[in-house]
Amino acid sequence: MDFYTYTLPNGIRGIHRQVRSKVAHCALAVNAGSRDELPSEHGLAHFTEHGFFKGTTHRKAFQVNCRLENLGGELNAYTTKEDTTIHSTFLRSDFSKAVELIADVAFNSTFPDKELAKERDVIIDEINTYKDAPTEMLFDTFEDMIFEGSDLGHNILGRKSSLARFDSESIKEFRRRTHTTDQMVFSSTGNFSPAVAEQVARRYLAEQEASVRGYDRVAPPTHTPFFKSVAKHTHQTHCIVGNRAYGILNPKRLALSLLINILGGPCANSRLNVLLREKRGLSYNIGAYYTPYCDSGVVFIYFSCDTDKTDLCLELIDNELRCLQTEPLSARRLSMAKKQFIAQLAITLDANEGCMLGLGKSLLVRDNLDTFEESCRKINAIKAEDIMEVATEIFSNNSTLMYR
Repeated sequence: MDFYTYTLPNGIRGIHRQVRSKVAHCALAVNAGSRDELPSEHGLAHFTEHGFFKGTTHRKAFQVNCRLENLGGELNAYTTKEDTTIHSTFLRSDFSKAVELIADVAFNSTFPDKELAKERDVIIDEINTYKDAPTEMLFDTFEDMIFEGSDLGHNILGRKSSLARFDSESIKEFRRRTHTTDQMVFSSTGNFSPAVAEQVARRYLAEQEASVRGYDRVAPPTHTPFFKSVAKHTHQTHCIVGNRAYGILNPKRLALSLLINILGGPCANSRLNVLLREKRGLSYNIGAYYTPYCDSGVVFIYFSCDTDKTDLCLELIDNELRCLQTEPLSARRLSMAKKQFIAQLAITLDANEGCMLGLGKSLLVRDNLDTFEESCRKINAIKAEDIMEVATEIFSNNSTLMYR
């Protein structure tokens, strides 16, 4: 996988990957999410993302929404705990139009209070939707608890009461503090040369005034393991077992990613899927997940089952985790796991939009990227002892949260 990187005069970094396709993708990723909010601003990063589509100094809201859709393309955005990304998909011939539109909403949005009032109701409906989904609530509550006392320990959507306080000036002040050009990456993929990608990016993004972030994120403090059971009106028990994990810059991150894939990855032959679903028929939904942040991370195992099977599932999961900590994988099993992991990586890279977003995120956080060949070399260098060491460090003193 070949990619080209560049830096604009105002500090915005760029990355382009040329692919043979009639469809192209691009995105502006900003290293600002819910963890960059002040205590009085919870939910403001996500509210800001919604506000980008409510009109600019050049366009009304309907013109923002129709600019690419009338050409068969699309414009969208999302917010995480650490970044906000505006992204677009379009025919390759419309690349300049897409970049101009992204630049317009990112830098020229006016955030009119009349439009924000309507969007506030939309987000309240989004919050209510999450409350009706026990799985989503479980994930958010678990992260809130495991990162309690830190800027990672609150929900991205915020609360209805806090949303009521936000207005146009709140968003503008948040953007001034967090959306600085030294914290931005423009990523693109399409059937045009790196020179063209950089030229168009310079035309629409380089004119923005350079700005530098004036604060540093604070790493979350240590946490105390917990076990919590919450009564909910659900047919099944929904349960998470997990712990803190490595940040995205930690060299052990790759070994942990491989371990999570072995334990409860998306394939039917993951150890937990075989153990709980295939052999015993205890759970339809079972999987393991890892989310790295810039200075910390979280791993968790999620499953749902009939309430009277919960204790058995927890016992089987605990036994499997102990096995990974004490019994090294055989050379054959480790080799098969590596081949599977590498193949999944290759398939992911073949999906151009996901690859484009991933490259942008990597450059944003790590400021460098591994080629596919370098990633394969690092994966193949992982030893059975590395898997055991990571399993011991991560899965000792787990925390558990369940809705039952």
